[in-house]
Amino acid sequence: MATFSLCLGIYGVENFYGGAPASIVKVVQQAEQVGFDQCVITDHVVMGERLDRYPYGQFLTPPDYQWWEPMTTLSVIAGATKTIQLSQGVLIAPLRSAVLLAKQAATLDQLSGGRLVLGVGTGWQEEEYLASGIPFTRRTRRLIEQIRAMKTLWRDSPARFQGETVSFERIHCKPFPAQANGIPVWVGIVASEENMTWLADIADGWIPIQQDPAAYGPAIQALRRKVEQRGRDPKSFAVRAQVPPQFDRDGTPNLERTLRTIPSMLKAGVTHVEILPVVFVRTPAQMDEFMDRLRTVKGEFGG
Repeated sequence: MATFSLCLGIYGVENFYGGAPASIVKVVQQAEQVGFDQCVITDHVVMGERLDRYPYGQFLTPPDYQWWEPMTTLSVIAGATKTIQLSQGVLIAPLRSAVLLAKQAATLDQLSGGRLVLGVGTGWQEEEYLASGIPFTRRTRRLIEQIRAMKTLWRDSPARFQGETVSFERIHCKPFPAQANGIPVWVGIVASEENMTWLADIADGWIPIQQDPAAYGPAIQALRRKVEQRGRDPKSFAVRAQVPPQFDRDGTPNLERTLRTIPSMLKAGVTHVEILPVVFVRTPAQMDEFMDRLRTVKGEFGG
């Protein structure tokens, strides 16, 4: 059986505890105790009201939904946990300055003892960029240069980088990350041929937008071939995907049927399986039951 890491999507869990943000920390502590390897938080800096422009189906939350800022939230979680990795799914990185994000990430990595995995993407909403004073066009180019610039800042002091959207000469950005090879950067973006080319060059992992292993499996294989062609170890290239929720005929989410999709995910090349309690949980008692059930999942399916 293939091994895998188990990841907890913490989106919305506070809603089962009266909306209290401190409950997020308690849920992650509970997840760490039962054997989850990573927690994942979602990001929106601001939201416009044209949710009909969401390109991946129906957007499930209203514009005024409470989105907790990921780097801040993960810092609090880091201080309350010991082993669980800290990640995002995804941080809309181009909305942040490349050098500031590099400093924030390195600081969090140091304070957490090397537990940060930076999950980044470009987002989808133009209003979010305009409100942040950042052009929506060429956001992928901005992301690419941001990743390259951050990796330079995490390695060199003084550091130099020359790009179209970020440039610096002989600057110092300390502390370096705790992880000797820098912070892993996983990217959530459509796996077009163009995107796969630069992903294979600079990314350490991929976060598929799709939930169907049959849809993203060929892209994983193609990506790993490109990674190997560039002299990198394809086995070290991570892929984190969400389990595709399964429902009964009456629309009730079925956790057991959902978990039985994990083998197909592993066969497709997924290394990190993410599951969101918000799909299956409605009360604190159900959260306890959910956690107890997930305690044995890695053993059952090979993790």
